[in-house]
Amino acid sequence: MFVGGNLVSWKSKKQQVVVHSSAEAEYRAMASASYELIWLKNLLADLGFVSHTLMILFCDNQATMHIASNPVFHERTKYLEVDCHYFRQQVQAKLIKTSYVRTHDQFADVFTKMLPFGQFHHLLSKLGSINPLHPA
Repeated sequence: MFVGGNLVSWKSKKQQVVVHSSAEAEYRAMASASYELIWLKNLLADLGFVSHTLMILFCDNQATMHIASNPVFHERTKYLEVDCHYFRQQVQAKLIKTSYVRTHDQFADVFTKMLPFGQFHHLLSKLGSINPLHPA
């Protein structure tokens, strides 16, 4: 989670269920992230930092984004629990916006996958990460 361009939270969790498609796995992850986004927005509002801008949730799976924005029943949604559709409600209420990001530019991959050296350092630099032991 980024607030004002600053990384404030990240989470990597093994899912507890077996899914039928990668779109379903991504949808479950985005549903979980939407709960945290709403919580973070409410926390900031309680601290006096009210924002009326849309929260953007980036995803590298276009099928997942389609499921979230399409209110019509979809074959890939029949295995999702009701609580996962909370995410779809937030998207339809225009509280959260989904945005496509290429897999090569997905920040979360730094924390969850083995990446080639070049891509790893490319993503680290976009995160603003520096090596404190490296001479400036």
